Amino acid sequence: MLGEYRIEGRRASEIAASVERGVGTGALEPGGLLPPMRELAVTLGVNPNTVAAAYRTLRERGVIETDGRRGSRVRAKPATTTRGSIRVEAPAGVRDVSQGNPDAALLPPLGEALAAAARRESERPGMYGEAPVDADFARLARAALDADGVPDGPVGVASGSLDAIERVLAVHLRPGDAVAVEDPGWGSLLDLVPALGLRPVPVAVDDDGPRPEAVARALREGARALIVTDRAQNPTGAAIGADRATALRRVLGDHPDVLLVEDDHGHGFVGLPLHPLAGATRHWAMVRSVAKAYGPDLRIAAFTGDPLTVDRVLGRQRLGPGWVSRLLQRAVVHLWTTGAVDTPAVARAYGERRDGLVRALERRGIEAHGRSGMNVWVPVSDETGAVTRLLAAGWAAAPGARFRMDASPAVRLTVSGLAPAEIDRLAEAVAAAAGPAPARSYG
Repeated sequence: MLGEYRIEGRRASEIAASVERGVGTGALEPGGLLPPMRELAVTLGVNPNTVAAAYRTLRERGVIETDGRRGSRVRAKPATTTRGSIRVEAPAGVRDVSQGNPDAALLPPLGEALAAAARRESERPGMYGEAPVDADFARLARAALDADGVPDGPVGVASGSLDAIERVLAVHLRPGDAVAVEDPGWGSLLDLVPALGLRPVPVAVDDDGPRPEAVARALREGARALIVTDRAQNPTGAAIGADRATALRRVLGDHPDVLLVEDDHGHGFVGLPLHPLAGATRHWAMVRSVAKAYGPDLRIAAFTGDPLTVDRVLGRQRLGPGWVSRLLQRAVVHLWTTGAVDTPAVARAYGERRDGLVRALERRGIEAHGRSGMNVWVPVSDETGAVTRLLAAGWAAAPGARFRMDASPAVRLTVSGLAPAEIDRLAEAVAAAAGPAPARSYG
């Protein structure tokens, strides 16, 4: 059951920590069966309630899962082993197309924006007790949301998309609640949900985003929240169009108590229009990070939502970091007001690379997906083999396991740094590495 590993501890916290150490070091492998609670209690000489409390803590942290009489097991992808560790290290001489980073050449220089924020700070230093959201930041963020048809709501600021999503989930849900997530989807989010003690429910996606019938099934089965990527979905490049938005709003309308969280990280570098779902349910949030368009290290995401949700998030934020640096908020304001990013030009640059790779793969008989953003998703029959063969050919691709729960095997390719001359070479390598088409494909 546990091999040579011995779970130790007298208190629930010690027992939980012992299990987490075993998982973190690899001594307790994913899927491994843990001892029944009463059996472990006898072994450790403690009350069964102590072990039950330890197991409950581990479930809430996303380390283990319990399946009735089948017992408790280490999760297949426990929160202590992040999906980021499922990667291919690119050795010297290998072209890395596995990372989801933007093209540094398309990011604006930050020196002037930071200097402008610093000058303002020197004139009037920020102090405790001031509003957590800079007034100009809130005004500009709200104006952009209004232009895209996002319902009215107050504006908050978080340290990136994942921080905002975590805070929204935390103020509405409890450990054990089910959350519908895209599959394949953003690996960090697939790690976050179980780490919060929530139960992820996979929702199939196609090029137009989450499939309405899959969302409806997840909500009928009790999912209390749905997380959706509006554009530039990671890893598939899916984007929700007008018809799909109408269908999804109809599904959500039948479940008004569901928490809806939309991630529009594509704002600023994607040319496709936004078709928001916000307002279809009572509680909702729309999150917009500046990471991909302006710089990942800015760590700024604007969010809005229904007044209760935003108030809860800001209230809880005050008890932790207090606020996100208003210096950085004002730097972003400077970037916005000076037009530091030419969104159509950036979207066109990514689109030419992405569409060029998709077309090159299609000419070689390879199914590929990438409607928006900077990623291309390629279903394969043998994921490990495809990744290995690509590496041997001089290309480091991201294994699809980083992004999926139940979805079919695939590889993800990030096109942000590709030069035009590299596209055909990469397509040729993928065609040679992919092997026969998978029996069941994307969507």
